[in-house]
Amino acid sequence: MAEAAYTPRLRTFYDEVVRPKMIEEFGYKNALEVPTIEKIVINMGVGEATADTKKATTAAADLAKIAGQKPVLTRARLAISNFKLRENQPVGAKVTLRKIRMYEFLDRLVTVALPRVRDFRGLNPKSFDGRGNFAMGVKEHIVFPEIEYDKVEQVWGMDIIVCTTAKTDEEARALLKAFNFPFRQ
Repeated sequence: MAEAAYTPRLRTFYDEVVRPKMIEEFGYKNALEVPTIEKIVINMGVGEATADTKKATTAAADLAKIAGQKPVLTRARLAISNFKLRENQPVGAKVTLRKIRMYEFLDRLVTVALPRVRDFRGLNPKSFDGRGNFAMGVKEHIVFPEIEYDKVEQVWGMDIIVCTTAKTDEEARALLKAFNFPFRQ
């Protein structure tokens, strides 16, 4: 007997609550027309990695704990002598989340990590790119529960990009608002 496939809480929430709400709000004729979240890209740039390449691998290890998936080390394309940067030197890490891991990360981001950010007044509602994708920055990666605060040598920031299938920013904003993203008024 095959075991039942696991469905993340937010995926079920999307199917049962968000999709009908979006169909009602925008009047979609087809259920497949409703925008979905396609992927989430998390990028962690480590500027101090020019002096010590171990810092980039440490950042990548922390990113792996946060995302639950092994990140890719990003490397410098050009050598810039003013920044003491050599070609092909690791300068950060990035990871792309899709499907189950994406919904799990989104759940932790909205319910746990964002409320733990210091002086948080809400996400900027203008951070859309015109094609329905949303970008945000987190100044400290220690807001995620997977990171043990006592064992962190250095605090890094990260960029989180939520890519949706929405055609306009208005549709994407409504989609993310339905997922309880805390946009400021």
